[in-house]
Amino acid sequence: MKRWPVLLGLAVLALAAGVAVGPADLSLHQVARALGGNGDTATLAIVRDLRLPRTLLAFLVGGSLAVTGAVLQALVRNPLADPYLLGLSGGAGLGAVAAIALGVVGSWGVPLAAAAGALAAIVLVYRLAVVADAVLDTRVLLLAGVVVGSFAAALVGAILALSPAEGLRSALLWLLGGFDGASWTALGIFAVYATVPLALLVRESRMLDLLSLGEEPARFLGADVEPLKRRLYLAASLLTAAAVAVSGIIGFVGLVIPHAVRVLWGARHGSLLPSAFLLGGSLLAAADAVARTAFAPLSLPVGVVTAIVGVPVFAVLVRRWAT
Repeated sequence: MKRWPVLLGLAVLALAAGVAVGPADLSLHQVARALGGNGDTATLAIVRDLRLPRTLLAFLVGGSLAVTGAVLQALVRNPLADPYLLGLSGGAGLGAVAAIALGVVGSWGVPLAAAAGALAAIVLVYRLAVVADAVLDTRVLLLAGVVVGSFAAALVGAILALSPAEGLRSALLWLLGGFDGASWTALGIFAVYATVPLALLVRESRMLDLLSLGEEPARFLGADVEPLKRRLYLAASLLTAAAVAVSGIIGFVGLVIPHAVRVLWGARHGSLLPSAFLLGGSLLAAADAVARTAFAPLSLPVGVVTAIVGVPVFAVLVRRWAT
């Protein structure tokens, strides 16, 4: 199976489906005309101001989560690592739920609170994981992430238990992930913010190959391990924080996609990372299209769709490894 034609084809199909479908009943001809700048005002607004930025944002977030998952799995040498393992989801969820409970207003109130919570979790987990001589212990990093995430989840539970029904529903929908707040502004901000950490992670692809062998072999082969681990952790964490701020908590993309790419095309990070980006983006764009249309006019949280798809896919991958 040739890698790049398949991945590019999937990306095009997922993006086209995301723009073509939705609660509003528009024909493909209407959608095509709207993309070309023609059509009535309502159709143009639906296609160009709602569907297009939402689909592109879903694609970028899915690709970013998949790349982050691949990097963290190499960093901690744990196949179960994903972007939310290191306490980021707990910190972001706590910030967002606290903002909702406090009645923070404005389109950027909850995203900024989520980003602040994720950044606080990043700093706390890092400080807990740095041991003697400024060494970032990846084993402690995992444990610190679990502890911080569990503590934040307990506080989230307490806030939800004390919140009124309306606030409870808003908080739960945010925790399950979605792109209802997508806009060209959100897309532009995320694209600019994600460029630097994504570029850094891709640039370190050869060092990731060495690090996945273990710290001692990586040192022997010329890697400056401690600064490398810090750069990878910081870039992956900031990228995840940006994704959480615009989409909420969307699971399984960062866990399943890197494994699927390794099974299909191998584990060299120079090609694994761009492959994971394309496949992760395609999955999340398609999942968002399903979430918008499966029970139209109601919309499912995207995290529900990715979990429904991700669990059986991961089970198949685990079964394949076992045999």
